[in-house]
Amino acid sequence: VKSGTARVVIANAGNANCANGQQGMDAARAMGAEAARAVNVPDDQVLVASTGVIGAPFPSDKVAAAIPLLVERLRADGMSELARAIMTTDTVPKVGSRGGQAGGIDYRMVAVAKGAGMIRPDMATMLCFVCTDANMDGDALQRSLNRAVDASFNRITIDGDTSTNDTVIMMANGASGAHVRTRDDTAAFQRLLDDLLTDLARQLVKDGEGVTKVVDLTVRGARSDHEARMIADAVAHSPLVKTAFFGEDANWGRIIAAVGYSGAEVDPQQVAIRFDDVPVVAEGGGTGKELEAQATEVLKRPEFTVTVDLGLGEGAADYYTSDLTYEYVKINADYRT
Repeated sequence: VKSGTARVVIANAGNANCANGQQGMDAARAMGAEAARAVNVPDDQVLVASTGVIGAPFPSDKVAAAIPLLVERLRADGMSELARAIMTTDTVPKVGSRGGQAGGIDYRMVAVAKGAGMIRPDMATMLCFVCTDANMDGDALQRSLNRAVDASFNRITIDGDTSTNDTVIMMANGASGAHVRTRDDTAAFQRLLDDLLTDLARQLVKDGEGVTKVVDLTVRGARSDHEARMIADAVAHSPLVKTAFFGEDANWGRIIAAVGYSGAEVDPQQVAIRFDDVPVVAEGGGTGKELEAQATEVLKRPEFTVTVDLGLGEGAADYYTSDLTYEYVKINADYRT
């Protein structure tokens, strides 16, 4: 947004309006212009977001017909309806809110998100809209959003795939009168936004296509945070690791293999792996059948933690991943039919 200001977001689900050539571009402009006219704002203060099937002609007539009703139904407590309206293969809407103070004045932030498949960094096929009534400089707001997204939506994976229509928008209207200016107020705002978007990111993973396991993946002891992120990325996206999670098989060999091919520096004899608090690898080797059996019990839970410790330094990274199931294949085998 060249001006740095927007007042309206219009979003549709079911059609991504992607790879549609000039017809798609014309449709996107028309969608924004129709919304602008309906609420009496300039065209360049409207943001457009679309999600759904790629390459299908965009039904501009349906959008144009719907906009008057949308405007008629606008209301302050409509975020939950927005969250439901943008769902595609999602099974539940994703909504969150937080509250804080700046200069002794209360403010709120509320967000909705959608996404259940084609999820991996960077963001994948997801939409997220965040609104706050705090007053914050646009550049500062952008920096805060970048940091929050990097720690949340850019740390999740469901199927290791990405798509075309990823959008996260944050809008601040200042209506509360709370000005986020000081270092302390900015840090507090950042903590709230980080927490809100991390909550939504976990909701996305939990509702992932066919997901039965949500896994908090923690990498510690790498030479740097960057190398820890490389390792977390490799393990979190590995189809063999994810199918082992689905099968409730404590096959730590698949994890240590992904650690090895991540490209990060690894000393195999230093690697340790835990499922929750159960150690399955110590000093690069297995800890025995009894502990592996305990780890298998951990994998029967719907949510658990996998910790990988490299023993080489202070580098760390966190990821949120899931299993890969028969149901995922079914959903995506007939997605368009």
